[in-house]
Amino acid sequence: MSFAGGGNRCYWQNGVYEVLAERFDLKPSLVVGASAGAWQAVVALLGIGAQVLPKIVAGCDGSVPNIDWRRRHISHDLFPVGALYRSLMEFFVDDQALKKLQAKARVLVAVSRIPRGLPTLLAPVVGIAAYQIEKHLFGPVHPRFGRALGFKAEFLPVTAMVHGRELIDCLIASAGVPPFMPIMRPNGRVALDGGLVDNVPVAPLTEVEAQGGKTLVLLSRLYRNLPIVKGRTYIQPSERIRTGQFDITDGEGIAAAHDLGRHDGAAFVKDFDGSRTRITR
Repeated sequence: MSFAGGGNRCYWQNGVYEVLAERFDLKPSLVVGASAGAWQAVVALLGIGAQVLPKIVAGCDGSVPNIDWRRRHISHDLFPVGALYRSLMEFFVDDQALKKLQAKARVLVAVSRIPRGLPTLLAPVVGIAAYQIEKHLFGPVHPRFGRALGFKAEFLPVTAMVHGRELIDCLIASAGVPPFMPIMRPNGRVALDGGLVDNVPVAPLTEVEAQGGKTLVLLSRLYRNLPIVKGRTYIQPSERIRTGQFDITDGEGIAAAHDLGRHDGAAFVKDFDGSRTRITR
């Protein structure tokens, strides 16, 4: 199972997963997530969506601006979203939660390693520019520009982690988009947002599909054309999710993304049940 990145849009995934879990006995053996999708994978597997959503909606009530100029006197970080993201995860992820997660499935968190010789401060600019250009020109589900420039995907295994703070650091690294999010160094090396190589991380799923297994990919935005891969199902939003990726003032938009996910999840279940009925007849 794969959870695509997409910032606040990824709360749509949580809504979809909730509905699918109510209808199906979801027990994925392998789960991979990129950026905010990795956090949604954790939320889904731990079954804490009902606790996380109210907290994030309340925290994004507009009392803290997206750019806080007052912080210039305290630190060089004018964007509170990174600190708020960490505090949200710290509220729910501890050593016990990590152990529970490890028992649920093999979880991989996607990060992007920068090309050799590219300066750390320049790498995010290059990677983000390549991603945005390709997205607007071609709109592919699985981009290629980042990989062509030398960015490499790495999938960090949650099974190797001992403490909850390691998982939090890893999730922050997977969402590393400066200046909004800090640059992290898991395993001593700079890591950027996992979406710079592929915002919809599916490479690890091929081992499941090669053995005849079924895989599910939860997107976070609309695409004109979805890939056709044997054994793989893509689910995308039925309409554009309008909340901003890093907007910490739009709690209502985040709640709306979640509600749309539940609506789209219900539609998927209805179509699935309908097709099974037609087959059995």
